[in-house]
Amino acid sequence: MSDGKIRNMEEFSAVSGISRPTVSKYFHDPESVRQSTRKKIEAAIEEYDYRPNIFAMNQNRKLTKNVGIVVPLLTDPYFAEIARNLEQRCIDAGYRPTLFSAHGDPAMEVEVLDNLRSLKPAGVLLAPLGRASDRRALEKFCDDVHTLIFDSSVEQFGIAFVGSDNHQFTTHISDYLCRTGEPPCFFEMKTPANPNAHRRRQSYLRAMEEFGFDPQVISIEGEGWAFEEIGRLGGHEAFSNKQFSTNTILCSNDRLAIGLLTACYEQGIKVGRGSDAAIRVAGQDGHPHSRYTCPPLTTISHDYDAVSKHAAESLFAAIDGHVEPWKSTRIEGKLIMRDSA
Repeated sequence: MSDGKIRNMEEFSAVSGISRPTVSKYFHDPESVRQSTRKKIEAAIEEYDYRPNIFAMNQNRKLTKNVGIVVPLLTDPYFAEIARNLEQRCIDAGYRPTLFSAHGDPAMEVEVLDNLRSLKPAGVLLAPLGRASDRRALEKFCDDVHTLIFDSSVEQFGIAFVGSDNHQFTTHISDYLCRTGEPPCFFEMKTPANPNAHRRRQSYLRAMEEFGFDPQVISIEGEGWAFEEIGRLGGHEAFSNKQFSTNTILCSNDRLAIGLLTACYEQGIKVGRGSDAAIRVAGQDGHPHSRYTCPPLTTISHDYDAVSKHAAESLFAAIDGHVEPWKSTRIEGKLIMRDSA
């Protein structure tokens, strides 16, 4: 290997003896150059250990193969799983995905969108914060860049919306809980971080009315994304204040339910469906770790594959010029019955 450091494509062209346009053509599409030329370029790459600056290359292209994937919080297991799924679909389709997290911060979300502009993305798959998002900044970005909104719908921004059917989620699991035991209370954060929580609350209220039961909503204190600890502390307070009027609790999401399960353990309250259990606990989302709680958590799961497939394919179609009128696609969840309820 040469000791000289190749700083750019012009220098690589000079040392390899291959013209600059041919080198550029190779890095955009190796199959577009003759096999003999390709071998010479690849031998020079090995000799000089050269890798082009892809982002710099893209500055000179009207359309890149970059796709941004933006989520509210990448450490949230749901968003990590859906982002992983979307990333693989982009790679399989020949795009270069880059993941971004807004860290639950509206200002950071705007900064992420600004940074994405510099990459000249072919398109973006965006799960916005929702009510906390800067609407003007979001709308402007969606007007400038092919953007598919997923998870949290924000008006009719972007080319389309794809997400889970939160009404079906809550109605379906509420029906199951009512048929198999006492009707559920609804356990939620007073100030939820994700707007889907409001939809689930309203669906619970409608479901209880439809099923002929009195609803009970327990709204606990807490803001932000530390759902497990908020659920644990809120659970302790609710038990102390005797707020649960039935022995069945439906949580707004699985992470709150995991926190509540911890509170039950710390209070010596046995959770489960058996005759020796004092309480039933269920969640919503299909959290990747919900199978491993103690007891395993009954939940209603997102269809991760269907949501990511529909979102990615809709974006790719728009990038290829097949832009249809804006529409909202909401995909039903699947009830997963386990030992907690």
